[in-house]
Amino acid sequence: MKHFSKEKEFLHVIEQHQRLIYKISWGYCDHAEDRKDLRQEIILQIWRSFDKYDKKYKLSTWIYRIALNVSISHLRKSKVRSNQVSIQGSDFVETDNHEKSEEISQLYQFINQFDRMNKALVLLYLDGVSYAEIATIMGITQTNVATKLGRIKKRLKEQFANHK
Repeated sequence: MKHFSKEKEFLHVIEQHQRLIYKISWGYCDHAEDRKDLRQEIILQIWRSFDKYDKKYKLSTWIYRIALNVSISHLRKSKVRSNQVSIQGSDFVETDNHEKSEEISQLYQFINQFDRMNKALVLLYLDGVSYAEIATIMGITQTNVATKLGRIKKRLKEQFANHK
């Protein structure tokens, strides 16, 4: 009976965090089949690590960390198949304003040019994750998160200014 309870709890956790898993897969894969494969890999790794979850961390932090690690590994493997990974901005933000939509699309094109560490930082930041939680997920200090995000924001502002 204990095993059934674990499965039920796991399914509940996946259901509660499916949006997070979808966002990460959209951020690291361009094609629908690749996103589906990545989501399956993330869920499989969460299952394999489920008994090792340390409750001193928020569950979402733990899942982000697994999802990002799996995504980075997946990205390395897929680099053999393709040299470009894009972010589909329109799937993250719904808007009726055409100009805003174009700006958002441009933002994600700029983000696509970042290395995987900076891309992960930006995705977490755009998802509203706190600096402290980003630091835990990424395994860096909170000060380092603030510094890196400051540089990223400056770079993005420059790219937007040069694009116009």
